[in-house]
Amino acid sequence: MAIKVASISDTYGKDVFTHKGMFCGKVEDVECDLKRFKIRSLVVRAAKESYISKMLGNKKGVIIPFPMVESIGDIIIIKHISLPVSEETPSEEPHAQATSM
Repeated sequence: MAIKVASISDTYGKDVFTHKGMFCGKVEDVECDLKRFKIRSLVVRAAKESYISKMLGNKKGVIIPFPMVESIGDIIIIKHISLPVSEETPSEEPHAQATSM
């Protein structure tokens, strides 16, 4: 199902929520595929104390691929984002942490 946007400027500054109702932030920028005249992704600035800012730590935002967008209206609804759950094996030390890039 295609989501039609009358103007790309209509998406700037809109609030972004997951389909589970978690506030993520506001649309800061839009990445377009000019060869196909399609939106490629939304750049979302994470709001302080929002669901996504807790996941990102000190990062300022996230790029949401457009296929994750479920609807655009007064707000933008995206598919729910969650961190992958890592399973610890008994041989791992409890204080070992994964490094991020």
